[in-house]
Amino acid sequence: MAATTTGFRCLNAPPLKQASRWFISASSRSFATETATPEPPAPKRRPTYFKDKLNAVPSFSEFVGLPDQPLSPEDALELRTAMVGPPGKKKQITRLPEWLKTPIPDNSNYKKIKKDLRGLNLHTVCEEARCPNISDCWGGNDKSAATATIMLMGDTCTRGCRFCSVKTSKAPPPLDPHEPEHTAEALSRWGLGYVVLTSVDRDDLLDGGARHFAETIMKIKQKKSEMLVEALTGDYAGDLEMVAMVAKSGLDVYAHNMETVEELTPFVRDRRAKYRQSLAVLEAAKKTVPSLITKTSIMLGLGETEEQLWETLRDLRKVNVDVVTFGQYMRPTKRHMKVEEYITPESFELWRQRALDMGFLYCASGPLVRSSYKAGEAFIENVLKKRKGVTILADEATGLKKAIV
Repeated sequence: MAATTTGFRCLNAPPLKQASRWFISASSRSFATETATPEPPAPKRRPTYFKDKLNAVPSFSEFVGLPDQPLSPEDALELRTAMVGPPGKKKQITRLPEWLKTPIPDNSNYKKIKKDLRGLNLHTVCEEARCPNISDCWGGNDKSAATATIMLMGDTCTRGCRFCSVKTSKAPPPLDPHEPEHTAEALSRWGLGYVVLTSVDRDDLLDGGARHFAETIMKIKQKKSEMLVEALTGDYAGDLEMVAMVAKSGLDVYAHNMETVEELTPFVRDRRAKYRQSLAVLEAAKKTVPSLITKTSIMLGLGETEEQLWETLRDLRKVNVDVVTFGQYMRPTKRHMKVEEYITPESFELWRQRALDMGFLYCASGPLVRSSYKAGEAFIENVLKKRKGVTILADEATGLKKAIV
């Protein structure tokens, strides 16, 4: 009987292993009166990289306790190279010189101008051509101190120059008939004293867009007659009647860029853009309205020689061009022609002085100078106001000083 009693087990009792697990879990429970205090999560550590160890190593001057010595002019202007690419396919590249590095545009005024342009469906050559001066021109303390070059007739060009990053197409979208009014409204709202208008080439149009350009200028003058307008136009396929139409629209400065010397023109510009044709455009604008200031721009660093530059300047003086600017060619992408040479600031200053000695009214010359250059515009604005008998508030030498980069 005792043996049978010892072996008896209730049918409703849980198995031994399950009972032991229940007992352990029950013993680990806290009472209802106790307050739970969760442990704070451990802070996440930033992963350590090899560059952190390199950056932590002091420089030699810090190691020996010596102050950093400034670079000599020769070292500062020396072009540095680097090897890039995967093993077995490395290639040597030339690093951008220090004098060509610009800050990334990021301020409130830059964002305001960009917002206004997008709201009115306007384009700027500053963005489309990836201009390095956009942070300087758009970054004034207020909109009246800023400069933005409005690009008319859309953002797609019918030509494909090897230095330019503007989009190209044989059949761009049709012109926006409201663009002249929107452009005039935006510029009058900003309260600028000097504006620059440019455009893409539109060889798909019978007049090349000359009437659209002239209409925009006339609407600007209607809204604000005292505003000075510079028009940077194309060559209208050599149609000088279209050039005369734009010249008589009421603008103050007629600009058309030569871009480079005659020998390099077939390799740099689109085949429809010719050196002698561009000279004829500048000459026709001056003959149509002799009081106009005519202006052109030349890129350096494409492989031109000194004698070729001298010849180009002589050709420009023969057709009475008033203003010339020199700037460094900078390759927009790897699909564009490469830079043959980075010109030093001293060489740019030399060519500025040479141009002035030849009789040009004004010359802006520097690595970051572009055809629409803020200091050049300030100088030209003063010249135009002088001609109109308006009191000059700023000294002309300021414009000259700013133009020397």
